[in-house]
Amino acid sequence: MICLQKAGGFAAFLQALAYIVGFVVLATLLNPGDTESWTAAQKLEFVLERKHAFQAWMLFIYVVFGIALVVSASALHERLKENQPGMMQVATAFGLIWAGLVIASGMVASVGIESVSALNDKSPGQAESLWLAVGAVQLGLGGGVEIVGGAWMLLVSIATLRHAAFAKTLGYLGALVGVAGILTIAPPLRDLGTLFGLGQIIWFVWIGLVLLRRPAIDEPSKSMLAGRA
Repeated sequence: MICLQKAGGFAAFLQALAYIVGFVVLATLLNPGDTESWTAAQKLEFVLERKHAFQAWMLFIYVVFGIALVVSASALHERLKENQPGMMQVATAFGLIWAGLVIASGMVASVGIESVSALNDKSPGQAESLWLAVGAVQLGLGGGVEIVGGAWMLLVSIATLRHAAFAKTLGYLGALVGVAGILTIAPPLRDLGTLFGLGQIIWFVWIGLVLLRRPAIDEPSKSMLAGRA
């Protein structure tokens, strides 16, 4: 139990780092600047010139994030299941589904750019079409709509608020960020994905600190020992 809690805490920190790296790289290395006058071929060429950096970025912010999510979701389930079994059963299901989606999203982007790069030398037009298709699949899996991740955060946060397991502020923050993620399902509200990402940085750091503390499950044991004394 304690080992899983600690692993979950470090995993949550890693997830926060993945978001930070994601935003920083997107704003610097993979930021083409003003692309309004660019053709589709120019945009693709920009990415292909930075193919290895793009692949490393995708693998870290999606695949590594997804693996860490499995650990943190399992740790939270273990921490909260005793008092909120039904809620956490559903929440953890969403968490594991989200992990699978983001891992698949990262792999599609990483493998897809290899196929696009090989095709670009022979048929640039077909390479552009393939890249658009890869982008659509990648966004659909986990790069654009955050409803699954938002549902996980919302349910976990409700469970913590019902049981008063963590600070209420943390519970309300998670619920707010979770709702923002769910609302990205509506195209006009797709920009809430940025709020979802920034809010998760704070939430994951806070969750990491909580999970690294002495597990709450040990507290009943202390009470029993005190009663016997």
